[in-house]
Amino acid sequence: MQYGFDNAKYLKIQSEHIKERIAKFGDKLYMEFGGKLFDDYHASRVLPGFEPDSKLKMLMQLKDDAEIVIVISAVDIEKNKIRNDLGITYDMDVLRLRDEFLDRGLSVNSVVITHFNGQSSAEAYRKRLEKMGITVYYHHTIEGYPNNVALIDSDEGFGKNDYVQTTKPLVVVTAPGPGSGKMAVCLSQLYQENKRGIKAGYAKFETFPVWNLPLSHPINLAYEAATADLEDVNMIDPFHLDAYGEAAVNYNRDVEIFPVMNALFQDIYGQSPYKSPTDMGVNMIGHCISDDAVCREASLQEIIRRYYTALCNFADGKATESEVSKLALLMKKAGISTAYRKTTAAARERLDISGVATAAIELGDGTILTAETSPLLGPSAALLLNALKHLAGIPHNVKLIPQMMIAPIQKTKVNYLHGRNPRLHTDEVLVTISIMSLMDENSKLALEQLPNLAGAQVHSTVMLSEVDRKTFSKLGIGLTCDPVRKLSDRQRRPDLEEEEV
Repeated sequence: MQYGFDNAKYLKIQSEHIKERIAKFGDKLYMEFGGKLFDDYHASRVLPGFEPDSKLKMLMQLKDDAEIVIVISAVDIEKNKIRNDLGITYDMDVLRLRDEFLDRGLSVNSVVITHFNGQSSAEAYRKRLEKMGITVYYHHTIEGYPNNVALIDSDEGFGKNDYVQTTKPLVVVTAPGPGSGKMAVCLSQLYQENKRGIKAGYAKFETFPVWNLPLSHPINLAYEAATADLEDVNMIDPFHLDAYGEAAVNYNRDVEIFPVMNALFQDIYGQSPYKSPTDMGVNMIGHCISDDAVCREASLQEIIRRYYTALCNFADGKATESEVSKLALLMKKAGISTAYRKTTAAARERLDISGVATAAIELGDGTILTAETSPLLGPSAALLLNALKHLAGIPHNVKLIPQMMIAPIQKTKVNYLHGRNPRLHTDEVLVTISIMSLMDENSKLALEQLPNLAGAQVHSTVMLSEVDRKTFSKLGIGLTCDPVRKLSDRQRRPDLEEEEV
């Protein structure tokens, strides 16, 4: 993997910047942590070298003075919204996050359910958490939010929300994903604290968009692609431009909420400490990019991956046509199409020759390998074997898994587990190689190459199983799939190629 981001520099200057912001406020600081507090795989994909837990490492330096509030939207509970990178629902991720924080010695204050409007699923979730000894608060939907400042900044607005009782000077507000209502929780708390005579401040730790990169930079376009389902739009911060005469990139929700923030601060302090939404942030990402070209390429690949993911979700009824259309438009803004992805062309070229489902991988050195489905292996499993043999210098005709070992596995899958597909999945292949490594040197060499797959790119001409998708994700491989379950679907959809281009 080529690196384009200096993570050590980031940890140093970002933590220093946060400490400076904390020192500017008095009794308490509410810090909204945008994106993922850890497991930030989007950032690690578009900024090769960024470690997924970098933000958590910084927070650990402040743990004696910090407590965490986890936010989840009642709307997301109702929809059973899923974190695509982990394959779990947001309500389950709240519990996972809480356990992770507690395991690291961090203090978790409570869970806040936002956008609450009497949803029965949210009420059931609250009861479930309270049985586990977790404190839960409701924050309600406010009519006209965020534009009706007079209502929001009143006892009928934020005043109706539950007051989150905190004890430490730094309150970190985080959530499983975007759109959860983190900022509204912070603003509501500022209102409630002021009512109680407590001077509280606010700051935002948002990784994307990167304020000091151009609006059309692939890193910023990739963020817009990541939030296509929320209909977020990157834009030049008009308040920052007016105050300082310089362009800074922000996004629509922050710009829309800024007048509310200003009004609240004016009530609390008599004047606002911030002149723009960009001022509220503490993001130092843009200062730590060490190779812009590497990050640009990684971001372009991310945009295409997001597009393919939306296509597959749309085929499953999990995404809207407008989401797909927005991602197609972002590709045009970036000056790319699906043909830009080398593995797409390679997989389809082999498909044209073989007539069966195929897959292709691009390794870190630019090598492209392909594979096709067979009676023993699916295309993804066959491709994984080909890649490991290539990296280990093992001749292609050498069989890492003897057919005599595959047959009993298939028998178990079909006869005893009543599966329909006898072919081995990627995880089954890896387990089998692991067993073979005890007695076979080639299998041992192949297994040792798994870390070298990080950063590789794969395309499949059919949608892969959840098991295969998770395996590629755990290996750090970027995966895209054509939105078809089997090749006959492609024949029924002759418009597929035009849609993707």
